Amino acid sequence: MLWTIAVVLFVLWILGFAVFHVSSVLIHLLLVIAVIVILYRLITGRRPV
Repeated sequence: MLWTIAVVLFVLWILGFAVFHVSSVLIHLLLVIAVIVILYRLITGRRPV
């Protein structure tokens, strides 16, 4: 589930630059949060439910 959210955010981020030429602060913030959560889960070794 977390990987799906991260991939969707990444695709939206790329589309924002490539297609719509919009750089929204919100999508960048969500992307950074998703990466931080993924790294935290990898470091702590937690498994998805």
